Amino acid sequence: MHHSRRAFLLTASRLAALAAGCGAEAGQAAPSSASKAYPFSLGVASGSPLPDAVVIWTRILHDPLNAAATPQLAFSVRWELAEDERFSRIVAKGTASAAPELAHSVHVDVTGLAPARWYWYRFMLGDAVSPAGRTRTAPAAGAMPGQLKLAVASCQHWEFGSYAAHRHIAAAAPDLVAFLGDYIYEWGPYQLAHPQTALRTAESFSLAEYRARYAQYKTDRDLQAAHLAAPWIVTWDDHEVANDYGSDRDERLDPRFPERRAAAYQAFYEHMPLRLPPADFAHLRMYQRYDWGRLARFHVLDDRQYRSHHACPPAGRGGSSSVLKRECAELGDPGRTMLGAEQQRWLEQGLASSPARWNILAQQTLMAQNSQVPVIKESDGRFWTDGWDGYPAARQRLFDALHASKASNPLILGGDVHSFFAAELNRIPTRPRSAGNPVIATEFVGTSVTSPSRPQARTEQYVAMNHSLKYGRSDKRGFMLLNITPSDTTTLFLALDDVHNPASPVSTAASFLVRDGHPGLADVR
Repeated sequence: MHHSRRAFLLTASRLAALAAGCGAEAGQAAPSSASKAYPFSLGVASGSPLPDAVVIWTRILHDPLNAAATPQLAFSVRWELAEDERFSRIVAKGTASAAPELAHSVHVDVTGLAPARWYWYRFMLGDAVSPAGRTRTAPAAGAMPGQLKLAVASCQHWEFGSYAAHRHIAAAAPDLVAFLGDYIYEWGPYQLAHPQTALRTAESFSLAEYRARYAQYKTDRDLQAAHLAAPWIVTWDDHEVANDYGSDRDERLDPRFPERRAAAYQAFYEHMPLRLPPADFAHLRMYQRYDWGRLARFHVLDDRQYRSHHACPPAGRGGSSSVLKRECAELGDPGRTMLGAEQQRWLEQGLASSPARWNILAQQTLMAQNSQVPVIKESDGRFWTDGWDGYPAARQRLFDALHASKASNPLILGGDVHSFFAAELNRIPTRPRSAGNPVIATEFVGTSVTSPSRPQARTEQYVAMNHSLKYGRSDKRGFMLLNITPSDTTTLFLALDDVHNPASPVSTAASFLVRDGHPGLADVR
């Protein structure tokens, strides 16, 4: 038995074999004849696309709110990947083990595929056949694609509305979806309908509880449709574990929090189409790099696991607060980190070596300075400590690395703050743009799928008070849609009319243009 902070983990070698689908083991079972329920109740998904490979995923679960209804034996699940949606031209197939130790999840890394093409995939268990998902590989390393259509979403609290945004993501038929955190929230009643009111009940602490939370969320048909439409790249934020946690500390200052975090990390892996070695869920590397030919390089970051603890927390607890800069000397500590030294070095290397026309940092939260009060002099400002404003030295190191790398066309994508923001990021973010303080990157932050935000009037005050912020909208839920070409990137902020209406239409709240070689917003509509 491989021992980590969770006694339930298997050996790394057996976990890897189970995740890769290396055939049936002793003790595997055929589908239970006693259970006639549909085993693919959570749908299917794909992600982590490479030029020659993609990960396909499912989980065997007969009753989403009763995991015990699925026999605690390993199932041998068949899978197929084809060049057409009727599966008349199958190019790869095999069997994969769905083991109870990994919640009967299946991760198959399908290799040997052709670059830059669409495929269809499905799973079979007994007579049951899963929905057919559409996926695609990345372009070849030296290719320059004409465009990349990218959907970006985050923050989908079950309690605060429908997932109509995902229905529109599916309808947009993107090449790729980037999900930037808060796929689940750790609390709320376990039920299969989106309620009209939010109840803070049934908070998740154990592996079984996190698994049940993912099962609840993944029953949503619109979310399943968005997974069926295209491959996803994903990262996490705080609510996949606990609100405002940082590194190994939560709001409660619970000494057992590392065990809770390991359980949450395992559940995240079990429910995402990730190409990650599941050897130690106590420390699961999430940061990843994906190239879309020479058009785009995605630097997918993890700003939760390695960050310094929050500066100047409220007395007696951890987590974030809003603090005046002059009253919190810890904010200015140059040793404070958001990414950790190893991830920072990895990012710097990836930027410096990038051949891509567009370098996209897919990360969690707003990077532009966003003071809650006017800033007249350097010592002014009131800042929320959970975002990049709580780690100004770490942000400056990142900006210095961007500038030094000469990486082409940096775009920063974020979520977390439940608001649309467009920003121009200066070399020194605390100072206005000038000849000596140029714009080095453009930032787009998407609003939430459902999670609520502040009144719009307050957001307009933030935009007026902060020189980097050029647009803000907090009264709408939705997603972002980017069209990336060699010459420019167009970003649409797409807003739902009514987040509580599953049939809600969507409209463009704002659109932006960034031209190759010219950081900043060329056009705002």
